[in-house]
Amino acid sequence: MASSLHALLGKIVKTGNLVVTGPGGLHVYGDGTGKPVALNFTDDAAMDEIAADPALKLAEMFMEGRMAVVEGDIYDFLALIKSNTLSEALTIGMIWRGMARIIAARIKMHLPVNHNKDNVAHHYDLSAKLFDLFLDEDWQYSCAYFNPPGISLYEAQVAKKRHIAAKLMPQPGQRVLEIGSGWGGMAMYLAESADVDVTGITLSEEQLRVSRDRAQKRGLADKLRFELQDYRYLSAARPFDRIVSVGMFEHVGPTHYREYFTKAAELLDDNGVMVMHSIGQPYPALATNPFIEKYIFPGGYIPSLAEVLPAVEKSGLLVRDIEILPMHYAHTLRKWRERFVANKAEAIAIYDERFFRMWEFYLAGSEMAFTHENFYIFQIQLTKRGNVVSDNRDYIAKNEARLLDFEKTRPPLEKVLF
Repeated sequence: MASSLHALLGKIVKTGNLVVTGPGGLHVYGDGTGKPVALNFTDDAAMDEIAADPALKLAEMFMEGRMAVVEGDIYDFLALIKSNTLSEALTIGMIWRGMARIIAARIKMHLPVNHNKDNVAHHYDLSAKLFDLFLDEDWQYSCAYFNPPGISLYEAQVAKKRHIAAKLMPQPGQRVLEIGSGWGGMAMYLAESADVDVTGITLSEEQLRVSRDRAQKRGLADKLRFELQDYRYLSAARPFDRIVSVGMFEHVGPTHYREYFTKAAELLDDNGVMVMHSIGQPYPALATNPFIEKYIFPGGYIPSLAEVLPAVEKSGLLVRDIEILPMHYAHTLRKWRERFVANKAEAIAIYDERFFRMWEFYLAGSEMAFTHENFYIFQIQLTKRGNVVSDNRDYIAKNEARLLDFEKTRPPLEKVLF
């Protein structure tokens, strides 16, 4: 009966202002404080499904349109729930489902079958038109750097590339490897700003097509190439002077962290520098959120630094710098979601309304992870020797100032054509 959801919400929502309307009538939860949020349900069965398995069914009922947010938006509802205490609302069924998902996740992590390419294709080989609805002009699909605060999404993505390049310190003529090159924006920035030779690798055929087209139109074919390549099978016969990886490590998985850094050490020159940018969470997770695993990033996993650093140490690489960016991804995701929702009709035309609601939930839930669950971005700078990077971090600001001068004369980016 739908009363099971009412009982669950009654245990959870002690503060806030939530109104839920279903076939059985209207119910009010919370102490009336904060932004009002109102939900409508089309049927009792949808309410029962959420009560039994909220980790997955909340998203699915929203996707199917059986639960609608009629005041506020889905982020407001998720934030309201996360602002309250959830532990008292756990049921035996939720605990058993959680344990089953943890066991399944552990087994899946150790399977010898390589699903990396299929997992990447599930998300990144979607229509390029979809990503054009919410990304900036350079199609940066990772956390922007809002420094200074209040700049536009595009400016913040340029600031992210500038900040990473300042830590990478590429020199003219050097060979640079980008692991997970996306739609080519970071590689093009490095090639143009530092006059380096860049190899970008990806497992997404759609990203490969777009990035190659962009590089050709920028006249960078002589010093920039993109390949459909798994990093694990790259030859270390000729090491790279610099390695950069932005937003790819989340797809590696904790059972492969040592393999990842060991391979990076093999590919990096003895005097080389590597910079890795990844989402992190405050403690190791037992399993990925079931909605994210099923619909958005199959095989994905958000690491904690406690899981990453032991693998780095065992690889022989040295940590030279770690920077934590706590809220920049929350700001990025808010910009993406606002742009995506503003282009709702176009998104539905590309796929359908269920897909639109699925992605709206994904963007809102991801934002909530940074605003209410202490997720963050970490950037790690790695070397093989201790004297490669200056002891004083002032060099980062100096490099950024030089790159700002470069950006003033850089030809504008052309819009991607489909």
